Amino acid sequence: MLKEERQQIIMETLRREGKIVAVDLSSAINVSEDTIRRDLRDLADAGLIQRVHGGALLRSPAGASYKERQYMSSDAKIAIARTAVSLVQNRQVILLDGGTTTLEIARRLPLGLHATVVTNSPPIAVALADYPDIQIVMIGGHMLSPSLVTIGAAAVEAFAAIHADLCMLGVCSLHPEMGISTPNYEESLVKRIMVANSAEVAALATVDKLNTGAPYTVAPISDLTYIITEPDAPDEILKPYEEMGITILKGKM
Repeated sequence: MLKEERQQIIMETLRREGKIVAVDLSSAINVSEDTIRRDLRDLADAGLIQRVHGGALLRSPAGASYKERQYMSSDAKIAIARTAVSLVQNRQVILLDGGTTTLEIARRLPLGLHATVVTNSPPIAVALADYPDIQIVMIGGHMLSPSLVTIGAAAVEAFAAIHADLCMLGVCSLHPEMGISTPNYEESLVKRIMVANSAEVAALATVDKLNTGAPYTVAPISDLTYIITEPDAPDEILKPYEEMGITILKGKM
């Protein structure tokens, strides 16, 4: 079997099953595990998969710049934001993570909302500036330019001092086994403390983020209260998350 044929089988299996186990695939297509591992290495180098112990996951497509991502899946993000806003209540302390979907949430909060919003995203802080009854807490640190968020020890320390009612988490990758993950190590530390210090956590994920992996783990899937995804997300993809006790909410068009 040609390398291109094997790699096509790998990608088709990942899209269908959500993961690859190298030993199982080598047996199924009658090639050595070393051959499969070389194929996985090539696909990882091409940015198509995320290698994990014993196999691989699909890699999230979230590698574009912030400006580019504003125009990607815009209808789906708006639908997710409309549903996410329904979770917000008066007098809450809300953590709004950075990202283009959380920015849509900030733009759709009720004008009369009385709440405290804590964010490490300058675009979100600016979007909330005209809300008269929202107290905005802007977390400092150094800027991660591709995501337009502040990260680093100062950001982690600031979030560690806050106990929030609700965290709206922008995600790069979600997988039932690998959990929540992101491509940047320092950003993973900031997201981790946001999750740990929130009573409820809602992960905002378009379908292309589901069943994917990135190098740095934020938290296990069991730490989520909700996954909010786009309206036409296939039920078979969402079922493993629902079976773990997570409430699945689909966006409103």
